[in-house]
Amino acid sequence: MNIFLIIAIAMGIILFMLRRHCPIGPSILLGGLFMWAIKAPDPIHFITAGYQTFTMQRTYDLLFALYFVMCLEIELRTSGTLDGMVRALQRLFPSEKFTLAIMPAFLGLLPSLGGARFSAPIVETASKGTNLSAAAKSSINFYFRHIFEYSNPINPGMIMACSIAMLPISKFVIHLGWLSIVAFALGWIFCIRPLKLPPKEKTVCSNQERCKNIADVALSLAPVIINFLLVVFFHIGAAVSMGLVVFGMIFLLQATNRTLNVKNVFLDSLDIKMLLNVVCIFYFIQLLTVTEILSAIVTAFNTAPLPPAVIIACVSFIIGVLTGLSQGHVAIVLPIVAAMAPGNIDLFGVAMVFGIAGQMITPTHVCLMVTLDYFKADFFKTLKPVALIEVLILIIFSIVTYFSI
Repeated sequence: MNIFLIIAIAMGIILFMLRRHCPIGPSILLGGLFMWAIKAPDPIHFITAGYQTFTMQRTYDLLFALYFVMCLEIELRTSGTLDGMVRALQRLFPSEKFTLAIMPAFLGLLPSLGGARFSAPIVETASKGTNLSAAAKSSINFYFRHIFEYSNPINPGMIMACSIAMLPISKFVIHLGWLSIVAFALGWIFCIRPLKLPPKEKTVCSNQERCKNIADVALSLAPVIINFLLVVFFHIGAAVSMGLVVFGMIFLLQATNRTLNVKNVFLDSLDIKMLLNVVCIFYFIQLLTVTEILSAIVTAFNTAPLPPAVIIACVSFIIGVLTGLSQGHVAIVLPIVAAMAPGNIDLFGVAMVFGIAGQMITPTHVCLMVTLDYFKADFFKTLKPVALIEVLILIIFSIVTYFSI
């Protein structure tokens, strides 16, 4: 059977299961099992994919990173720190709309898979007293968290891409950085501007309350900044750095007289359903790898009578959809680009931008899964504005690239 027909049917199965309100992880894995059964129904492949999934370091790095992210969220929420930060930001900005957009974007600078679980409670808190739907909050949290995918120098996908392309990260950021501005503007137009929020009430607070709010902002941002420093300058993995931050925050919050139930922090963070979904997604990716479905897609496009830019764009987009990871489409597509056109930053840019677009509209994206799980939002309603924005970004980028190549 044609590889593209297999993929189309598999994606149809995934979408059907999601329509039936089945969990994202098992739905995706079912699509992967279909492709395995049609393409290479060898039990060895099935076992190998499972073995690799449960022995790969990245599986446990992500699981523990997500767990500690949830621990940190509970620490900040139950101690009242998160509410204090949002109140301070709401007084600082003229509208809650700014808080809704800026906080997920800021936290998106943190290179943490599934980190949308940390920004989601902030969006939830900032939207209290409004009539925002779960889908609207989910769209805002998921989309704005990723607007710096084109310009974040510590993004794992960006680092990997520059390493493969043998280009300075600064050059790559300059080449694509303008898209982050475009992404924010389009997100504001389609996700934030249409919101009907009640008029902001002027509040008067005492100096003591103002000082406490400033402390809340510092305590809320400190874990992000410290994690950033540990990952970037000390090269510590996300799981370890988040674990260190979580344990450090226990003592810091207690030292600042915040009420904190340490036992509940670690017990309430154990979300088995979400962690199981993550394992299913990684199993799906490994099934595609061991059955050589990913390499078959690349080969099919590489032998097609199409311009190199079109081939690269299509392959990157499809791989982005299938893996939902920036590292996924970078690791698969960028070596091909490096072989086809060494040092061509325009083609490398095409691979990055179309791969990001693919990972932004797929249920295999961990941040989307985490966001939907937190807000209990509908998959299709959440992705509707995101998909529209991604199409516009691709159109704008394609026009600019066409006239610059």
